[in-house]
Amino acid sequence: MKMIKCKKMMLLFAVMVLASTSAIKAQDKVEATVGADLVSGYIWRGQDLGGVSIQPAAGLSYKGFSLSAWGSVGLEGTDTKEFDLTLGYSYGGFSIGVTDYWFTSTASPTRYSDYKDAHTFEVALGYDFGPLAVNWFTNFAGTVGANEEGKDTYASYISVSAPFTLGGIDWSAEIGATPWANDFYNGYSDGFKLSAISLQASKEIKVTDSFSLPLWAQAVWNPTTKGAYFVAGISF
Repeated sequence: MKMIKCKKMMLLFAVMVLASTSAIKAQDKVEATVGADLVSGYIWRGQDLGGVSIQPAAGLSYKGFSLSAWGSVGLEGTDTKEFDLTLGYSYGGFSIGVTDYWFTSTASPTRYSDYKDAHTFEVALGYDFGPLAVNWFTNFAGTVGANEEGKDTYASYISVSAPFTLGGIDWSAEIGATPWANDFYNGYSDGFKLSAISLQASKEIKVTDSFSLPLWAQAVWNPTTKGAYFVAGISF
């Protein structure tokens, strides 16, 4: 039954992608983006996934619908390599999306076609109230997380973030947690656990009159693993 459910969800994801692609082709104008970040460390939801990394991104969007690709490649050969595809829709402050994460590394090599062990499919729901944004993420297929008995727990993550401006710089404070037991976050979380408390500052660095580079720095603390990180990145 679990395999049938997984296949049905994967088929639904594929249909959504094809439908979105067809809609894009039928439109006269779409918005396209392409870029890359250079980061001093890859910290994701309070978890250390690598050192200095290059993270390219590209996407298409039209009237709230979006289809994007994102990746991460560490300069160290042992770092996690990642390739994600996301189909999303946003309207006003509301957003919904489905992401296919693919992770691989030299320590744990996987093939892209190995959907059960190499991929995680996640659904995301969020609402941006302006001074506060709330997002909920749940794994629904592939590697979904398990409890101590080895049963699927569909690991989830919730975050609350608040942007503000101080001293001429844009800031964002965020708290993230995993709400129930799973082995997907923090090695193993035996219940509700805080995974990340972070503060990020960002600023545009002016290079010429017509060109600037966005620079950000972020401090992250994971109360569950006791990990603390200070990372920075620049966007091109």
